[in-house]
Parts: sequence; C-alpha cells; structure tokens
Amino acid sequence: MTEHAETSKLGLWRRLYDGKSFPVFVVVLSLLILWYAGAVYMNSDRLIDQYERGKVEWSWQQLTEDAWSMERPILPAPQQIVVELRKTVLEKKITSKRSLVYHSYVTISSTLVGFALGALLGVLLAVGIVHLETLDRSLMPWIIASQTVPILAIAPMIIVVLGHIGLTGLVPKAIISMYLCFFPITIGMVKGLRSPDVLQLDLMKTYSASAAQVFWKLRMPASIPFLFASLKVAIAISLVGAIVAELPTGAVEGLGARLLAGSYYGQTIQIWSALVAASVLGMLLVWAVTITEKLVLGRTGREAV
Repeated sequence: MTEHAETSKLGLWRRLYDGKSFPVFVVVLSLLILWYAGAVYMNSDRLIDQYERGKVEWSWQQLTEDAWSMERPILPAPQQIVVELRKTVLEKKITSKRSLVYHSYVTISSTLVGFALGALLGVLLAVGIVHLETLDRSLMPWIIASQTVPILAIAPMIIVVLGHIGLTGLVPKAIISMYLCFFPITIGMVKGLRSPDVLQLDLMKTYSASAAQVFWKLRMPASIPFLFASLKVAIAISLVGAIVAELPTGAVEGLGARLLAGSYYGQTIQIWSALVAASVLGMLLVWAVTITEKLVLGRTGREAV
C-alpha cells in the first residue's frame, strides 16, 4: 500500500509538472512573493519616518506587519485588495454607487456597444479594401495613421464635439471604444479575406462563380479564424477604451470613475481593486469570445487556435 501510495503521489506530481497547473502555480506564487516584498519596500520609507518622528522603537517584523496593513499605502498588499473586493462586490448592493459590480456594469455596457460598432466598422472597411483597389490605396494609410494619435489626446475632443450636438452618456464612451477596437478587426479581416490562394480563386472562376459567391463561399469562411483572432484583441482594447473614455468626462460611474476618485483622494487600495476588477472583466470578455470561436469553428469542422 505504501509503495502504491508513493507511486500515485509521484504520478500526480508528474502530471502537474507536465500539465499547465504547475507552471501557473509557480508564476502566481512568484508574483505574490514579489508583491509582498515590494509592498514592504515601497511603504517602508513612510513608516520609518513615522517611527522616527514618534520616537518609536521598531523591528523588521513590526515594519513588515505595518507595511501590509497601512490605510493608504503606496503599494497595497494582496490581502488588502481582497478585503476591498469583498466589501465592494459581496457586501454592497448591486445598485449601490459603491459597488464594483455596478461600476463594472456601466463600463461593460459602453465596452460591448463600442465593440459591436467597431466590429461592424472593421468588417465593412475590410470588405471594401479587399474588393476596391482605390480604397486599398487611399483608405488603408489613413486607418493606420489613425492609431498613431494617443487616445488620451483625442478622447476629450470626441466628448466635446459629441456633447455639443447633444450626445452624452454612453454614446461618447462607445465611440472612443470603437475608435480603438476597429483597427485590429480591419487588419485581421483584410488578411483573412485575402488568405485564399490563387488556385482556389481560379477554381471558383472555372465554376463561373460571381463575386458574391466567391465572397460568401470562399473568402468569408477562410477569414473566420483571422476574424476571431482579431476579436480577442479588440474586445480587450475596447474595455481599455471604455475605461479611458470615463476619465476626461469626470464620470461618477464606471471603473474609470473609480480609478479617478481613488487618485483624487489617495485611495490606492480602491485604485488597485478597480484595476483587478477590470482585469477580471477583460479575461471574462476574451473567454466569451474564445467560447464563441469554438462554437462557430466547430460547426465548420475546424478547431480553434
């Protein structure tokens, strides 16, 4: 029994080592160790200054404990962020303005609207660029150039212009989100629509296929993997755009508003909890696109990359 138990234990460790769990565990553990050490290092100067002013004798153990429990630390410890997330996610009503669930809902609303608009715009531009040489030569350079403008510079202008014509609230944030996410979709779809080789195109010509038939039966199916690869990038960028769009508006709702309020009042724990919520939200959105990709490609007999 002992030898069998030892063999089973070794087999378990071998499976963990060969699989994905063990590397992920090692990376997470290493990040946590560095995080805790960084919290002590970043917060130590302020604490030591307080000790010296109060003429308090201190030890490294006391310094470490105080560094991990400061009310307004420069770098909060992980457990402080967990406590803040528990308070703002589990202990607050969803409709409360202090609930991260409520603020996440506000941000994800503009994210999804902007993503939908960006996907539609990106696909339409890609179709036009592939089928019209004039658009390929004239429009593509402008599409690339549009992404060289910092979003923090253009976001206030978009908000002011749209506000002047009466468009406020969700619409300006969705437009800024769309502005960021349409680019990877356009580039990916152009690459995908052009992915069929010459022999496949010549075969369609021998069948006397029309341009619409070539598009729907050859180009479009070939572009699906490229489209979903672009959508995964675009949905994450769309979330970033929605958060950035909330900053210049002085918004009181959304994850961007939580970041802004935290920076105003020096609430670093609030800032970090909003960042963690945004990262989790981004992972969920990318996961949703990945699941959709598997379902769509499964129906076509392909496997998701």
